[in-house]
Amino acid sequence: MFKLLGIKGLMGAATAVAVVAGGSYAFTASNTVPSTQAGQGTGTVSGYTVTSVGYTLNASTPSNIDAVTFTISPATATTVKAQLVAAGTWYSCVNTTGSVSCATTSPQMTVATAATLNVVATG
Repeated sequence: MFKLLGIKGLMGAATAVAVVAGGSYAFTASNTVPSTQAGQGTGTVSGYTVTSVGYTLNASTPSNIDAVTFTISPATATTVKAQLVAAGTWYSCVNTTGSVSCATTSPQMTVATAATLNVVATG
C-alpha cells in the first residue's frame, strides 16, 4: 500500500516544505509598520477672564438676543464658544484681539430662556 520514498523522495518533500514555509515567511515579513510616538507630560492649564459682558437685542423683537459680546483675557484665544442655556446650543464666536462677539440667532436665543453664560476658549 505505502511505498517508501527513499532518500531522494524524503529530500524532495523536505524541499517542498521549506519552499512553502519560506514563501509564508516572505509574505509576513513584507509588512511595514511606521514609527510612532507616545508620551505623557504635564503642563499648567490656566483659564481666561471674561469681562464687559453685553447683549444685543433684536431691533424688531427686543425679546430676542441677537448677540452676546464680551472681552476675553488673554486676548490670544483662537476658538471661543458661548452658551446661554445649560445643556443648550454652543454658539461660535469671533475674537478680535480680545473683543469677542457671538451671534445667537441660529437658533434664536430669547431673553426669557437665557439663564447663564458659559464660555469655553482655547488657543
